[in-house]
Amino acid sequence: METNNNFTTEQGLYGELTLSQIVSKNFRAAGVFEKYSLDFCCRGNKSLSEACIEKNLNEEEILTELQNAEISSNSSFLRTAGWGLDFLVDYIINNHHNYVRNSIPLILAHAEKVAMKHGENHPETIEIHSIFLRVSKDLKQHLMKEEEILFPFIKYLIKTEKQKLKAERPYFGTLSNPINMMEAEHIIAGDSMSQIRKLTNNFNPPEGACTTFKAYFNELKEFEEDLHKHVHLENYILFPKAIELEEKAFS
Repeated sequence: METNNNFTTEQGLYGELTLSQIVSKNFRAAGVFEKYSLDFCCRGNKSLSEACIEKNLNEEEILTELQNAEISSNSSFLRTAGWGLDFLVDYIINNHHNYVRNSIPLILAHAEKVAMKHGENHPETIEIHSIFLRVSKDLKQHLMKEEEILFPFIKYLIKTEKQKLKAERPYFGTLSNPINMMEAEHIIAGDSMSQIRKLTNNFNPPEGACTTFKAYFNELKEFEEDLHKHVHLENYILFPKAIELEEKAFS
């Protein structure tokens, strides 16, 4: 079926944009992509057309939903284009890093409880617990590295630019080094949550599941959705702008 790509943005036809570009243009699109399990963060460099072909999805339907999202009123829409880098760093820490730290203990408690109580009849819950335990450990280290190494240097570059000071090179050489590491770790976390999504049948609890079981799957779904938005803000907005600022500082 021929797809109608006449829904345009300032950047061009939606079908020709990458998933990450679409979300950067309209953060409401994230909800549409979540619905269809389209990865707009860790592997957001695919065009919408390519992603639909790969997953055998109807691009026309998704374009219609994106158009509806574009014109809908949604207070959670993030107009990141006008944000300063220092504000963006603080937003990521306060909104996403704190969410991860606060949600992990509760999810792990439910993961252990569900695996112990229902593991015999639902062995996938044991594997889910194991995967999420690894994700939680990795992310705690990941957040620490961002907050103690990467983000402070970005803020240092912002300060030197504002005060017209000469910036000094960091001990890690260039921002590309820690950023490449962070992006690799983003992929690992994203792939792990994707594996959990498959094991949970898209976070749908089995028939007759208890209240804790249902709450646990909802928490996992929310965690993955937050991770996707978190990674998108870093990979496609914060990191490129930070590298551009660094190049300007040392040019």
